[in-house]
Amino acid sequence: MGNIRLKWIYLILLSIIWGSSFILIKKGLVGLTDYQLGSLRIVLTSIVLFSVGFRSIREIKKKHWVWVAISGFVSSFFPPFLFAMAQNHIDSGVTSILNSITPLNTVLVGALLFAIGVTKRQLLGVIIGFFGTLLLIYGGLNLENMGKAGESLSGEFNYWYSGLVLLATIGYALNVNIIKKYLNDISALAVTTGNFIFVFIPGLVILYFSGFFESILSSIEMQISAGYVLILSVIGTALAKVVFNRMVQISSPVFASSVTYTMPIVAVAWGVFDGETFSFLQVIAAGIILAGVYMSNKRQ
Repeated sequence: MGNIRLKWIYLILLSIIWGSSFILIKKGLVGLTDYQLGSLRIVLTSIVLFSVGFRSIREIKKKHWVWVAISGFVSSFFPPFLFAMAQNHIDSGVTSILNSITPLNTVLVGALLFAIGVTKRQLLGVIIGFFGTLLLIYGGLNLENMGKAGESLSGEFNYWYSGLVLLATIGYALNVNIIKKYLNDISALAVTTGNFIFVFIPGLVILYFSGFFESILSSIEMQISAGYVLILSVIGTALAKVVFNRMVQISSPVFASSVTYTMPIVAVAWGVFDGETFSFLQVIAAGIILAGVYMSNKRQ
């Protein structure tokens, strides 16, 4: 199967997996603290990757290790905590929408720090997709306004905690550019497994001091939440990161980060399933987001 078709298959698959991750985080936070959820996610993902990808580590050469370490911390250590802390204060759907600015950050980081060229068409596609994201936010705020009959939204949409999501998107932008420029000659499984070699011990230490092991056996609520985190770790992190790193290698950083445009569509679908209401304006916004993805990857 050619890389052109394969990268679109990866995009759809990752959109479904990562679009579902926000609802899993929300369910996980019912019985776990943000630090417990973030560190448990890191530890469980590490165990899965070490069991299936340990042999691939031999592909990593001396020149790669510093970039594997940086990639691991900016994409696999800090974001799990940032998203968990943010979702204690803002809705999962809003979080997924904020995450959509990753392609814009990818362009900026690539141009400013990695000297990776960006075409006018790619830039236009990112701008279109970002406009669709803003429209999606606007549609959601309109619905809340109607539901609350003019009440303040400051308690529901906390801009301070939304900054944690934006910080995570900068980490993701750094990661895709690092992989494309410095780690493109080793397998995606090797990169991902190498990432978690560096973040496993810090994650385990945080999990230990979070009180997780002292309470998990006596709390049914924690056990149920841990089950959601297990699904999130195995599918949403371990499997998805290998697929994502491979997609970066066979496409462009902008295309790979475009998955953050399509993820909110899946997150919105989960919201509908969970009883949330979405407007026709948000459906239009989703179409604009997809148009931006198409524009940023259309051949000249």
